[in-house]
Amino acid sequence: MKGYVFLAISIVSEVFATMMLKLSDGFTIIGPSLAVAVGYGISFYCLSLCLKTLPLSLAYAIWSGIGTALTVVVGIVIWGDIFNLYSAIGISLIIGGVVLLNHGNQHETTPSSS
Repeated sequence: MKGYVFLAISIVSEVFATMMLKLSDGFTIIGPSLAVAVGYGISFYCLSLCLKTLPLSLAYAIWSGIGTALTVVVGIVIWGDIFNLYSAIGISLIIGGVVLLNHGNQHETTPSSS
């Protein structure tokens, strides 16, 4: 459970850093530019902590997939990015893929002995 807490913090920090990246205006505004470095620093640190208990393939799939989906939602809600059928299908596929990876990891079968 602790691994998932660190993973959640990592995802939120990464999405925050990405939002600040947009606000930094090409790193020309100091506040958001510093927030980018802090956000990504926290994100990667917490990602490394979650890897102590979670498999790399699962953790990275969740981190990148959910982070991407949340970034899309933030773009739509805050910056008025376009939301259409393709966006909805894409987010659904990302979340579905993460669910399948998680489900497959929890129900891993052992090879049968011959």
